[in-house]
Amino acid sequence: MRQVYRPLPIDEEIKLNHKKIIVSKTDKHGRILYVNDYFCEVTGYEPNEVLGAPHSILRHPDMPRAIFYLMWKTIQNGDNITAIVKNLAKSGKYYWVTTDFENHINQKGEIESYIAFRRPASRKAIEAVEGLYQSLLDIEKRHGMEASLVYLQGYLDERHTTYHKLMEEIVKPKSLMEKLFILMKKTFKSSDNNINYNHKYREAV
Repeated sequence: MRQVYRPLPIDEEIKLNHKKIIVSKTDKHGRILYVNDYFCEVTGYEPNEVLGAPHSILRHPDMPRAIFYLMWKTIQNGDNITAIVKNLAKSGKYYWVTTDFENHINQKGEIESYIAFRRPASRKAIEAVEGLYQSLLDIEKRHGMEASLVYLQGYLDERHTTYHKLMEEIVKPKSLMEKLFILMKKTFKSSDNNINYNHKYREAV
């Protein structure tokens, strides 16, 4: 897997455009296959810098590993998951996003790749997870990720919920921008299917 230099974080936030979405596509091992123009605009990376690199180059050190473990296991099982994530740009600046996933299934019914759609996280959503994430991060530093996962499960059990339901509650209500985001996802998926179809057609001829 290609290695990419990871910058030192600086305490400066990148303000995101609520009318645009960040899109990236990875293979089933997490290597980047595609990024859209807004991904490049926000992160500061050019496509040739990240294609083939692990998507973890965007991982901010303020994010607990337990959340990424949960996300990865969920999409590997073929399920979608919504998560509030703090990411790291090439400049060292940070940006908060709400992330959703779509799986790309091949003709054999196997997961071939993952598409991640990211939109700006609301200030309310960020404030709702910051305390939990800091607790998980502190536990990981002292006791490791497994202890962090146990704590997370206890946190959810106490509230009689799951991580998925917790995120749904935090992201709600579905505003006009939420509906626009869903529409943009559908548009991208349609374009992506056409790209894959044309690629397979060229191979066939």
